[in-house]
Amino acid sequence: MATTATNKQPLLVDRIFHKAISASSLASGSASSLDIEGTNQSAVLVDCSANDGAVIEDLYVIARTSTAQAYTALFYLSSAVDYLRPVEAVYVGKLASSTTKGAISSSAELPKVLAPLAQVGSNPQVRALYVPKGNVLWCTLQLAGSVNTTDAPIIAAQGGFY
Repeated sequence: MATTATNKQPLLVDRIFHKAISASSLASGSASSLDIEGTNQSAVLVDCSANDGAVIEDLYVIARTSTAQAYTALFYLSSAVDYLRPVEAVYVGKLASSTTKGAISSSAELPKVLAPLAQVGSNPQVRALYVPKGNVLWCTLQLAGSVNTTDAPIIAAQGGFY
């Protein structure tokens, strides 16, 4: 029976999670660029500061109202748990909400996972976002000018801690 020389074990998820926040409390993290600004209102979406890390299989936003312009949620990794500082924030992606009330927009741009899996369909590669031990996934809104945030979308992540 063949085994690996280094005895590596597969990544096993201990606890699943599904975290959703209302973005109506987020004023703005970045007005026009992808860089986080000094004065920002960001929120922790997934906290891995006290565990071994997480794998996020889906990031999505739910539109809470019909609008002419979509809200854009920005995602950052940081080691800070108390405040998203510009010098510690690493941009990892964005997701635009729908302009139709109740519509769900899901991220299809997560990084590809290298884990082996059975051949299924024409594109068998799985996508997920890895949040390393000691890091936190933050989210904020990208708002230019004065935009009403009371109808901002719900931002959510689903995955598992390991």
